[in-house]
Amino acid sequence: MHAEEDGRQLSASIPDTVGAARRETARRLRAAGIETPDLDARFLIEGIARDQDRDSILDERQRAELAHVIRRRLAGEPVWRILGEREFWGLPFSLSAATLEPRPDSETLIETSLAWLGPRRSSPLSILDLGTGTGCLLIALLSECPLAQGLGVDASEAACATARANALRNGVADRSRFVVADWAGPLAAKFDLILSNPPYIPQRELARLAPSVRDYDPVRALDGGADGLDPYRRLASQIPLILAEGGLLVLEIGAGQEADVVAILAREGLVHRGSRADLGGHPRAICFTLA
Repeated sequence: MHAEEDGRQLSASIPDTVGAARRETARRLRAAGIETPDLDARFLIEGIARDQDRDSILDERQRAELAHVIRRRLAGEPVWRILGEREFWGLPFSLSAATLEPRPDSETLIETSLAWLGPRRSSPLSILDLGTGTGCLLIALLSECPLAQGLGVDASEAACATARANALRNGVADRSRFVVADWAGPLAAKFDLILSNPPYIPQRELARLAPSVRDYDPVRALDGGADGLDPYRRLASQIPLILAEGGLLVLEIGAGQEADVVAILAREGLVHRGSRADLGGHPRAICFTLA
């Protein structure tokens, strides 16, 4: 009962216009110590008011909805989880409880892949995304490679369902498939380009992750085993069987993992071809070929 009363009071205190409601939202978030109150307020308001201008009037339903999302944000839920979607590579991606929230740093894998492809991006290609989640890596590349076909693999059927919906939403459903599998184990085809953003957080660090990650991203998409490298060991033994001659493997890695990942894949005959730094200057995308 108290929560309902608090909700009604919060809803009643929200100003009528879009601009004033945004300012009030930012004020409340700032007072609660939220790190990016103005940006968060902007996204939350845009999610509710859509294309309304700053002088437009919010109706009662919109004000109640805004009060609800403010409470969720004050409780620590990330903005993108509240909105149910996040942009990646300029494209919208729906989220679900089974998927990792796409991060800007992962766009480094797209940049790396496109730089390697060069003019070949306009040729027929086969692309594989292992641990696809929302499908953001595969779908972003298919949007840049009009003749490419793609396969996304995930251990979660719920994640695959989310990825299929995102492929349809972004106009590449006819060039993509999503299947449930344990990494590349059951695959027999060869692929020109293989990408993966595997779980790479060491188990001992999971409890120390920011609550916005620890409490909302699926653990299976974060947990990389005792040292954070278990998925790379699995992939190292499988990739040589499915990477085409002249093809490229692009992996996302965590901080300080480059040397270890290079060593793991080198033991299976894969050759390190360099890495690309993320927005913070840390090696994020690491590349390998068969020879």
